[in-house]
Amino acid sequence: MRPRSQPPASGVAPALHSSTPAPPQISAQLERWLGGAGEKTLGSLIELFEEKSFALLFVLLLGVPALPLPTGGATHVFEIIAMLLAVQLIAGGQRIWLPMRWRRLELAGSKQQRFISGLMKLIRRLERLSRPRLRFLFNHRLSNVVFGLLVICGSAAAFLAPPFTGLDTLPALGVVLLSLGYLLEDVLVVIVGVLIGIGGVALEIVLGSAAVNGVSKLL
Repeated sequence: MRPRSQPPASGVAPALHSSTPAPPQISAQLERWLGGAGEKTLGSLIELFEEKSFALLFVLLLGVPALPLPTGGATHVFEIIAMLLAVQLIAGGQRIWLPMRWRRLELAGSKQQRFISGLMKLIRRLERLSRPRLRFLFNHRLSNVVFGLLVICGSAAAFLAPPFTGLDTLPALGVVLLSLGYLLEDVLVVIVGVLIGIGGVALEIVLGSAAVNGVSKLL
């Protein structure tokens, strides 16, 4: 007669380990990129982060108009680049294409250091509060299409905001939070970003309509 197999000494079956690792911290990745050698341009960021470059670029490009400061239309080029990238994401592109002139845009020069520091604080705060929620919703063909469409809407709203009004802040902030939520795989952060973006678009429409009506009455 064969001897019976003995149960584990602890009496507890071995635990199953999760096969899906937690997403790496975005702030740590950006710090390594900023502190490393080489140029800090759009092109170098794309080469380093590869498939994550879409969402990271949306964060960096829309981070400037998301600041509560009137930009006077100086950030329009960033919003145009973001919309171009979103179209590529919707089309299912695996590699980011940008004209060489745009790939050479400096992201971490002396003038951008204050912006980068503020952005890193926001990312670290979100990483402390956030945790993966409904991760199965992310990184699929359909979710990438929806992500790209939302980025286009938010970027277009920021682009169309009247200069020196600050109305581009909320739509751009919505895109930043949406992209960070996508990177952190946290659907709650994504929802907050979408709601902020919708609020910014609504505010832009209401105030824009009021301004048009006021001008028409004066005429």
